Amino acid sequence: MLKKIMITTAIGGLMMGGALAQSAEPGVKDAERAANSSPTMATGDAKFINAQNTDQWLSSHFIGADVIGPDNEKIGDISDILFEKNGNVVGYVVGVGGFLGIGAKNVALAPSSFQVVPANADRATTGSATTTTTRAEDVKLKLNMTKDQLKQAASFESTREQEAKSRAAAQPAPGGMNRPAPK
Repeated sequence: MLKKIMITTAIGGLMMGGALAQSAEPGVKDAERAANSSPTMATGDAKFINAQNTDQWLSSHFIGADVIGPDNEKIGDISDILFEKNGNVVGYVVGVGGFLGIGAKNVALAPSSFQVVPANADRATTGSATTTTTRAEDVKLKLNMTKDQLKQAASFESTREQEAKSRAAAQPAPGGMNRPAPK
């Protein structure tokens, strides 16, 4: 549960960062912008968020999103999101290769490496009206790399995987390697 909350917070921070980076509207004061932003209620130091904005995504819908290459072919999917303790998103972990998750390799890339595109961008349009809001499950992440390039990239190792490798290296090998050699 804590993991979901932290990932949701990280994605929210990522999405808000882009909105904050845009230039302010002329004549709009900070207080007016704050009043018109997402409905929130502050209690002490806690800031409650009552609703998701149209420019925010939930990590539960973001994880598992397809990653496509320059030719719009699927090359992997988002298996996890890496973020700092302060909530800044550091990277997206992409699972590439394997079959049904078995033998897949994880590679982490910075969010700036990806371009968010509609899931149906490679389909022909029918001329029907489109909405201006995009749901997270209706997007793919486009990467300017091929599947082979991702497979050749350095693998991403979580701290849990790093610690497991360290423990395995520190333990003696089966067969009693700690015994003295026979004379």
